[in-house]
Amino acid sequence: MRRDGDGGGDGGTERERRRLWRRCRRIVDALDLPHPFDAAVFVARLAERRGRPIRLIPVTARPNIPCGLLVTTDEADCILYSADTTALHQQHILLHEAAHLVCGHHETSAAASAAAEVLLPHLPAALMRRVLGRAVYTEPQEREAELVASLILSDATRRAAPGAGGPAPRSWMESVFGVSGGARDGGAGRG
Repeated sequence: MRRDGDGGGDGGTERERRRLWRRCRRIVDALDLPHPFDAAVFVARLAERRGRPIRLIPVTARPNIPCGLLVTTDEADCILYSADTTALHQQHILLHEAAHLVCGHHETSAAASAAAEVLLPHLPAALMRRVLGRAVYTEPQEREAELVASLILSDATRRAAPGAGGPAPRSWMESVFGVSGGARDGGAGRG
């Protein structure tokens, strides 16, 4: 039996989960989501609002490393994302990493992660430590970024849904999921 205040490894107490939900909801409600939704356009708007470039860098996935990573340099923020996954998964990766920026998680420095060293092998370790503003997040920060990314996608889906003043079904599926209405295999649509 879990006592109130005992996180129990499941994300904390009910009160903490409600507080997290309200905070994330406020964050997402304050965002300017493009319509039709496009994660790259959203990231470009975020960069403009922050007055700082955000570079999207596709990388080939490797075993035992994250599918996305936020790297902060003196000149720009870089979102590395898996290039060899579905359009929907890429979109969620971009939103998750952008959510770290939106939530301010990048503002606290941390040691370079092994994942960053694998993804950016051409950078010397000393430079890696200077370049990475944030590569390792706490579990609460990961939950917050994941919830913000999910709420963004949920809002975009709801706005694009037929009957909500959004485009026709084929169009909303393409804008939110990156597939055509006829695609059944989960990959990019063909027609």
